Amino acid sequence: MDATLPLSAASLPVEGSATFPWLTLIVLLPAAAALIMPLLPGDGDDPRLPRTVALVTLLADFGLMLWVFARHFDGASSQLQLVERFAWVPTIGLEWSLATDGLSAPLVVLSGLVTLLAVAASWNVARKTRLYFGLLLLQASAQALVFLSQDFLLFFLAWELELVPVYLLIAIWGGTQRQYAATKFILYTATASLLILISGLALALSGDHFTLNLSELAARSAGGSFGLLCYLGFLVGFGVKLPIFPLHTWLPDAHGEANAPVSMLLAGVLLKMGGYALLRFNVQMLPEAHLVLAPALIVLGIVNIIYGALNAFAQDNVKRRIACSSVSHMGFVLLGIGAVDALGISGAMLQMVSHGLIAAAMFFVTGVFYERTKTLSIPNMGGLAKVLPITFAFFLASSLASLALPGMSGFVSEITVFLGITSNSSFTTGFRVITIVLAAIGLVLTPVYLLSLCRRVFFGPRIPALAKVGDMNPREAVIGLSLLVPTLVIGFWPRLAINLYEASTTALATSLASQAQVALGRMPALG
Repeated sequence: MDATLPLSAASLPVEGSATFPWLTLIVLLPAAAALIMPLLPGDGDDPRLPRTVALVTLLADFGLMLWVFARHFDGASSQLQLVERFAWVPTIGLEWSLATDGLSAPLVVLSGLVTLLAVAASWNVARKTRLYFGLLLLQASAQALVFLSQDFLLFFLAWELELVPVYLLIAIWGGTQRQYAATKFILYTATASLLILISGLALALSGDHFTLNLSELAARSAGGSFGLLCYLGFLVGFGVKLPIFPLHTWLPDAHGEANAPVSMLLAGVLLKMGGYALLRFNVQMLPEAHLVLAPALIVLGIVNIIYGALNAFAQDNVKRRIACSSVSHMGFVLLGIGAVDALGISGAMLQMVSHGLIAAAMFFVTGVFYERTKTLSIPNMGGLAKVLPITFAFFLASSLASLALPGMSGFVSEITVFLGITSNSSFTTGFRVITIVLAAIGLVLTPVYLLSLCRRVFFGPRIPALAKVGDMNPREAVIGLSLLVPTLVIGFWPRLAINLYEASTTALATSLASQAQVALGRMPALG
């Protein structure tokens, strides 16, 4: 890169600037705790100490998130807030630039909650605990930095950093095929990152001055063939993490081999990074290209929904079936983003929050009965409802939330996406009808494969070896309730979540509508 290129010195809005670097504290607190992990007594001396340090640190970090967003974040504003911008490596334009808005704030809180509960769910990890909990702390910092970064290079560094802990957590503490699953995960995600880097640098170099600031890149609104190429690069790069068919095959393997807490992070947070990045980069930075390719996103979303649901039927491993279910449910995020109106984008945001809670709950409960039964094979389980009644109740509740039972967050998010598609008059009536019908097929298939899973695991023929396993303990019940209660609350009062991001999604939809009007105005001239 040519260091002589002029760097933009444009400042972010003064009214959004933070008087204290709260976001930096949120990001760096877990990383600071991870640095002291090697200084703690060895695993053989006290394996509980690293767990306690990680739990207390993430509890403090989550409490800080709630306090900062309750006290300093205004959900009625679509502008960047709590802005922190400091020159880091000026020669390459890298800044420590953090800020939040409605697109990032709900996902930061979600990541803080799920990571905290993942540590609490790791209570029985006794091998290499300093490394294990140190990696979870590092992952917490990297996740928050992905959602809060306002500098492309800083975002990319955080995006790459969060791959390392997940790879090691799967490769060291995973199942019998953990090396294969971890290697497949890192190959898919690291290769896709090259497209993200190329597309981002192309945008940074495209204007009259070099900049890595995301707000300034969005102001350029690159169009034409160049914009389409950058859009496709981002789509593939972020689509691996979402995941989009056919870039999804790493996910069932990763979930199948990872332990339950790591699966909670994969489903609850990592997949949401892909959806967030599509909104932040593809939609916000490249509106012209997004309007052109929005129907393609809807088609990909339909494929995700139906393929993921059909693939779930073929899985005899509980976690792999839930992983395929995640592929299906993330298809609704693509539908909402492709709808290009305020209602659809709002549904996509709500679906990410809802699915993060529900999927984390399902993988957690799966980990609970795996610790008792030592198997995830559906044919090798049966009759567990009698010996694990509390566990069954939690798994059934999370399954009902996943299949969009009215009164739970999954229903609100998916119906909002449907309404976003049907209310968009820019699509033809035929396209909207076909989209709704095909997506509805996925909704019909979801209860079939989830309820059949419940029937076979909890009401199938009783396995004598599983007749005396113990049920959930109070700690596990608290973790399950911490995920299911927000699911119910959002289901009955969705405004609690919608108020956080509605101003941002409305502004994004308004920007897309303006871009569409500009494109229509150009058509006669082109003719």
